[in-house]
Amino acid sequence: MQVQAITRNVRMSAQKVREVTRQIQGLGALQAQAILHVVPRKSAFWVAKTLKSAIANAENNNGAKSETLRVKEAMANTGTTMKRVTPKARGSAGPILKRSCHIKIVLTDE
Repeated sequence: MQVQAITRNVRMSAQKVREVTRQIQGLGALQAQAILHVVPRKSAFWVAKTLKSAIANAENNNGAKSETLRVKEAMANTGTTMKRVTPKARGSAGPILKRSCHIKIVLTDE
């Protein structure tokens, strides 16, 4: 059995979130929650929120126990990028890219 949760359009670059998702891949769900609780990064909050949602999905929809769940896959894919400009020298404009990402966590009980 596989259960997933996806958080979409998180206003943070996927590169920053990937640093945190790599830390929890392959761990037990409760152990991953404990690790995310002490990681001092803003992205750890969003990954923890997605993991909590995935655990709730497994318990409520499939009747799985949270102690038996394991993080099979944790990934951060790029989302939409808002393009803005900032003034530069001699009347030109420089780009500002406001990136977002989608966080996906897949849990399994195998």
